[in-house]
Amino acid sequence: MNRTERLYAIAEELRAAGPAGRTGPWLAQRLEVSTRTIKRDVDALLQAGVPLWAQSGPGGGYVLDTAATLPPLNLTGAEAAAIAVALAALPTLPFAADARSALSKVLAAMPDAELARAESIAARLWLRIPEQAPRPAVARVLDEAVRRRVVTVLRFADRDGAVTERAVEPAALAATGGFWHLLAWCRLREGPRWFRTDRILAAHLTSEIGPEHDPATLFGTPPDDARPVRLR
Repeated sequence: MNRTERLYAIAEELRAAGPAGRTGPWLAQRLEVSTRTIKRDVDALLQAGVPLWAQSGPGGGYVLDTAATLPPLNLTGAEAAAIAVALAALPTLPFAADARSALSKVLAAMPDAELARAESIAARLWLRIPEQAPRPAVARVLDEAVRRRVVTVLRFADRDGAVTERAVEPAALAATGGFWHLLAWCRLREGPRWFRTDRILAAHLTSEIGPEHDPATLFGTPPDDARPVRLR
C-alpha cells in the first residue's frame, strides 16, 4: 500500500483497538513495514492533527482518541441494518467487496448503543436469498478497469463460441436482460460494444489509462431495466 493508504490504515487499526492501543512492532508487522516507518507515519498523523498519543512503559504503544475522530455523519441503527440487508440480498453486485469494507468502517465508527441497535434490527430481518450465478472470475478485474478507466485486454467468446482477444476502453458496467455487461470501446471492432461478463474468459489490466467515455454519449439511452445509479 502507498503511504496515504498506510496512514489511514494506522488510524483505523488504532480506532479498532480502542483504549488498549497498539504497539509500534504490532503495527509494523500488521502493515509489513519497519518500526521506523511506523514512527514516521505516527509523527505525520500528529502533525496532521490526528488526536493520538503514546503510552510509555512495557507493552506501551499508540492510542487514538476515538471520541474526537468520529465522522460528522453518524448512521442510525436502522440505516446501518438497511445497508447490511442490501448487501446480503445482492452479494454479486460490482464493488461488493468495497461495499462490505465501507460497512465495516461505518460500524466501527458507530457508538456502542447504536451499533447494538443495528445488530438487533438486523437479527430480525430474515432473507430468502435467490439462487444467483456467481460473478465470473474476471469480475474484480472488470471492477478495477471501470474504477481506474484502464485499458483492458479481454478473451471474449461470442454467442457462437468464437473466441477473440481484444483491447477495450471500459466505460461502464450494466445489468440488463438477466446478465451483467461491460460497456466499452472495442479497439478491434473500432466501436462501442456490450460484453456479457459471463462470456469473458479472461481479462487483464494494462498500464494504459484510456480516454474518458461518457456511457450515455457512447451507448445512447440506457435500457429501461439498466438506469444509471444515482447517489442523491
